[in-house]
Amino acid sequence: MPNNAKKKVKDAKEQKHFFKDVKAELKKVIWPTPKQLLNNTVAVIVIVIIVGIIVFALDVCFEKINALGVEGLKAIVQEQTNNEEISNSTSNEISNSVENTAINNEESTETNETINNTNISNTENN
Repeated sequence: MPNNAKKKVKDAKEQKHFFKDVKAELKKVIWPTPKQLLNNTVAVIVIVIIVGIIVFALDVCFEKINALGVEGLKAIVQEQTNNEEISNSTSNEISNSVENTAINNEESTETNETINNTNISNTENN
């Protein structure tokens, strides 16, 4: 028998042995019940959907940030800072105005009391 023929016979025996081993290993496998299979399938699908939603949300956020760019973000921050400064200065002006009004009211009350006291003393002297 030539070497080629011996090699083919040997390969055929190895293939036969291989398939017997595969069959033996598949008999050792613990196959899931239909209920387990359904539960595991549902769990995988739910997890894939949740991860997909998270990735979609992050994609939308990053897309918005990228659309604005660094300069756009700087402009937004600057605008917010300016609005806060305007708000603070307006609050200070209002508070100063309220204080000035209160001081003016106190001064006018004191002036009115002084005038009334003067009128009373002039009336008593007459």
